[in-house]
Amino acid sequence: MGVITLEKKPVLTRRRFLGLSALSAAGLGLYAGEIARHEIDVVPLTIRIPGLPEVFRGFRLIQISDIHIMEFTEPSFLRLVLHQVNALKADLVVLTGDFVSYGPIQSKRAVQWAYECGQLLTHVHCQVRYAILGNHDGVVGQEAVTDALTTHGIPVLANESIPMEREGKRFWLAGTTDALEGKPKPDFVKAFPKTAKADGEPVILLAHEPDVAPEAAKHGYQLMLSGHTHGGQVRLPFVPPVYLPPLGKNYLAGHFQVGPMQLYVNRGIGAVGVPFRLNCPPEITVITLETA
Repeated sequence: MGVITLEKKPVLTRRRFLGLSALSAAGLGLYAGEIARHEIDVVPLTIRIPGLPEVFRGFRLIQISDIHIMEFTEPSFLRLVLHQVNALKADLVVLTGDFVSYGPIQSKRAVQWAYECGQLLTHVHCQVRYAILGNHDGVVGQEAVTDALTTHGIPVLANESIPMEREGKRFWLAGTTDALEGKPKPDFVKAFPKTAKADGEPVILLAHEPDVAPEAAKHGYQLMLSGHTHGGQVRLPFVPPVYLPPLGKNYLAGHFQVGPMQLYVNRGIGAVGVPFRLNCPPEITVITLETA
């Protein structure tokens, strides 16, 4: 009769456990920084707008937000985003703030990057495109970032509105200054077109921080588009976001009803603080407008 030898099971020592944990953390960091941060999520959404003229049924609006060029969004990644935007054939492209970042870098470098971002955005094929600024843009330099965009053919709406017209019918696109760093502060009354209510014309508002939505809803806007939160950026299972910015705590991401007004919060393209995204991919929002 042969001798049966029992195979010894490996013992999970403290050293082995710490080593495996370190490898897992390194792998997660690599995934969040190099893969998840570059996985573009194209989010289709149909929004019904009360009072929208029939000629705008099926109007395609594309929103991108929070590019944060160079810290940490690479120009090559932004080009990829814009390639996808162009493939979607928008009627209107809106950019809802934070083209640059403030932080450990010198402000003058961020200003230079703002102009590089503006140059890259000229590759958007849609000729109808508008922007607002975000809080990072305000800290880096509101006038400089505005110039970087407008000199590259992207008008910046600052407490003002512009009509979108088809066959003698129209709706309005309005934009406010940034609620945290904008000068002057957001003015929802001034941004709202004077004739819109009397003529029954809907108004879509661009406002960077979503938590101003309850105030905006008091003034007759039908839809507000925001960014700012990055959707939480790093979303661990069963754990709330570790950090959400001021005026970005109540509406994390997605579609909301705020009183009589609809709100959509885009998760953004870039990252701040750390070059990671997890369970929260960069977003291109494709909104198809329909009559209510």
